[in-house]
Formats: sequence, structure tokens, C-alpha cells
Amino acid sequence: MDEGQGVDHRLARGTRLVLASHNAGKLAEFSALLAGYGITVLSAGDLALPEPEETADSFTGNAVLKAVAAATAAGLPALADDSGFCVAALDGAPGIYSARWAGPSKDFPAAMARIHTQMGDAADRSAWFISVLCLAWPDGTVQTFEGRIDGRFSWPPHGTNGHGYDPVFAPEGGGRTFADMTDAEKNAISHRGRAFDLFRAACLPLD
Repeated sequence: MDEGQGVDHRLARGTRLVLASHNAGKLAEFSALLAGYGITVLSAGDLALPEPEETADSFTGNAVLKAVAAATAAGLPALADDSGFCVAALDGAPGIYSARWAGPSKDFPAAMARIHTQMGDAADRSAWFISVLCLAWPDGTVQTFEGRIDGRFSWPPHGTNGHGYDPVFAPEGGGRTFADMTDAEKNAISHRGRAFDLFRAACLPLD
């Protein structure tokens, strides 16, 4: 992680921040998380930025790739998230390929059904979400933050909130899935919320 030389890498109020994603669900989630900090969030889609190919072999590598591409193209600080759903019985799959399992049409019900089918009657139902946030600056600095939450694969899917694999993930200590929770409940404990807490402490305005 290059911290840069003589540059303040904490975002200031009034900053325009690019969210390096075309995912409407992520944009809504991050807009809610950043509310109150005086930061204007623009998505890569708003700026018609291309989506870079995610060629790295880790969540951190893909988050850096996306954030740097957006910061370079827009000339603004950019925040990227690379996250995925990992299932113990599938050796951590779909993992970094979570979005690709849903295909170009983002068919997450089909992806969840695929996990269920491939798990079969496996006794180990444990699963986890990982999120890595990367804040990239036009000067080349990158800062990364990782969050994780453990739980279990819950079948059949239930709940109407959230997005992606939320309907089949029940965090430890309860029976509700992420999709059963309000945004505030989910953000308080989620992998992305935990990564965001680290990002907030290091990068968001102090006043």
C-alpha cells in the first residue's frame, strides 16, 4: 500500500467520490453509508466509465484494479468494493467469482440454486462474506480495508431486502438472512459494514 508523499489522504467534505461500480444495489448501500459526511457519490455508470476486467486472483487485487482504473479515468478519488460469498463445502466458491456465477444477466436466483445443487447433502453449511474496500487517489495512492462475517448457507432463500446472495446467508447467532434485515441492521454487522468502519476511521472527515 503506497501512502503517498506529503499528501493528506483523508477525504474532505465537499469531495466528489467515484464509486467504481455499475451495481445499483452497491450504489444505494454506499450512498447510505456515506450520508452525513458531505461527500458527493458518483457511480462509474454516472460517468460512463468502462468496467475493467477483474483479472486478479484475490478480493484485494480486484478492488485495487477497479479503484485505480476509476480514479485514473475520472481524475477523482475512487472507492471500489470487491466482495464475494464463500461456501465451505465448495472450498470457498464462488468467492471472487460470485458475480460471474450470476452470469451477464445477474441471475442471482440461478446462482443461489447452483450453490444449493453443488452442496448436495454436505453436512457443513458454513459460509461467509468478504468485502475489501480500496480507496484510490489520482496521485497513485491506494488504501485497502477488509471485512468479513461468518454464518451459514440457508435454504430455501428468504427475505425481500438486500441484493446478490443475501437471501441465502444467515449470520451466526440468528435465523434471519441478510435479506430479512433492514439496511441499517445489515450495515451494522455486514462484511461491507465492517470494512467500511475501517475505511471511515482512516479516510472520512473527522468533523
